[in-house]
Amino acid sequence: MDDLDLRTSSKPSTPQLRKYPRVRVSAPFPCSMARVGRMKKGTAEQGLGIVYDVSTKGARVMTEAVITPGDRIAMRLRLPDQATSMVIESATVRWGKEHTYGVEFEGLSPTVNKHLHNFIIHLSQPRPALTV
Repeated sequence: MDDLDLRTSSKPSTPQLRKYPRVRVSAPFPCSMARVGRMKKGTAEQGLGIVYDVSTKGARVMTEAVITPGDRIAMRLRLPDQATSMVIESATVRWGKEHTYGVEFEGLSPTVNKHLHNFIIHLSQPRPALTV
């Protein structure tokens, strides 16, 4: 048994708190968003963002749009290698810090849910190591 085996076997595993696995996107992709419902005075109605992490239930998005936790937004995501954008009609901003926000998707259509699920499976598969 080498040092690596000792470190991994003696260290207690950290429990996975997420109910739905989230994957980091190797090439962040753009999204657009628009506020749903009542507008706050002096805030932008829509904005653009970049998706860094995604799951079937939400995403981590960086944007300069003026949104705050609790806001409801609609989003358009264009996954890499996807011909058209998919529409997420309702999402709630759950947290925010320095222009980065956690967004929870709500009531996804079966088609959008399937696209996200397939995208996450694709990203989760091991890739062959590059040889030099």
